[in-house]
Amino acid sequence: QVQLVESGGGLVQAGGSLRLSCAAAGRTFIIYGMGWFRQAPGKERELLAAISWGGGGSTHYADSVKGRFTISRDNAKDTVYLQMNSLKPEDTAVYYCAARRSPSVENYEYWGQGTQVTVSS
Repeated sequence: QVQLVESGGGLVQAGGSLRLSCAAAGRTFIIYGMGWFRQAPGKERELLAAISWGGGGSTHYADSVKGRFTISRDNAKDTVYLQMNSLKPEDTAVYYCAARRSPSVENYEYWGQGTQVTVSS
């Protein structure tokens, strides 16, 4: 199995930045790619960004964060990051990282516990 632990959430003012980290442990060799999701109260979980683990590390972004958020990876550390810039109050949510065993950016088998991000106006 794969275990995921997020860190880096917190409280930030609108316009500020945060970097989330997600460290993977266990059978990390089965990971094809990873992604970041968020879920705000009363809203559905939303895929924000995804990255493949091998090769060139192809990325995918939701329109809502394109140009503001950047996903990256450090394979040597089995860690994926989400750099979040120009944060807005509507970015307030619990952020989750997830790992998948297939190329599809929509299907994930392993999930972290989540980290709260709060953006004040």
